Amino acid sequence: MNPIVVIPARLASTRLPNKPLADIHGKPMIVHMLERGLEADIGPVAVACADQAIADAVRDAGGIAVLTDPALPSGSDRVHAALAALDPGGRHDVVVNLQGDFPTLEAMQLRLVIKPLADAAIDIGTLVVPIHSEEEAHTESFVKAAVAFGDGQSIAPALYFSRMPIPWGDGPRWHHVGIYAYRRAALDRFVALPPSPLEQRESLEQLRALEAGMRIACVRMDYGPFGVDTPADLERARNLLISKGKPA
Repeated sequence: MNPIVVIPARLASTRLPNKPLADIHGKPMIVHMLERGLEADIGPVAVACADQAIADAVRDAGGIAVLTDPALPSGSDRVHAALAALDPGGRHDVVVNLQGDFPTLEAMQLRLVIKPLADAAIDIGTLVVPIHSEEEAHTESFVKAAVAFGDGQSIAPALYFSRMPIPWGDGPRWHHVGIYAYRRAALDRFVALPPSPLEQRESLEQLRALEAGMRIACVRMDYGPFGVDTPADLERARNLLISKGKPA
């Protein structure tokens, strides 16, 4: 495998305006994400930007930025568009779609997302962590994955994703961490597909892939990063990055 990491970013956030440029210890959050991608050391890292201000921040930090059409409907479309400019010859056969709001991500967690692609039958790899409370299980913004890991198994196929607390009955439930590793051909196919019925019903684009017969496999982690969506999340990230010894 020859991966490339692409981070989609845009300023249009309702709960935390200008989120990619939010300051965390003197650096914009998007620069922290660029650094997290580089720390994983799985391939080159670039930011797919919907806005000039994001591109300027990335380039000022010495990173690679590609401006994409602000009207693109999703992060996956933004990654795909940037990839066409970054690698028109198709040298990179695996594309990691790294969300731009996980500044507490650890390098080893990002490395895990490509592991499912060691199986030639898998199109997309992603990550899950355990759900520890009923409150989390019933919170719509925490996406749940229907996936069953056997004894000692760290990778298993995703059967469904939902905002509801699935699956039913006793046993572990899994919170989906929205980072993906696509085979290049799988990403090409995915963005060419129209939005699917279940995707539109649940407002979860990964269901488009499942409805089209694509295979997604999940890697289980004991804990994971959290998405920064609100001012409270931002303050929590600032505090955690200090406690983990990231430079201020």
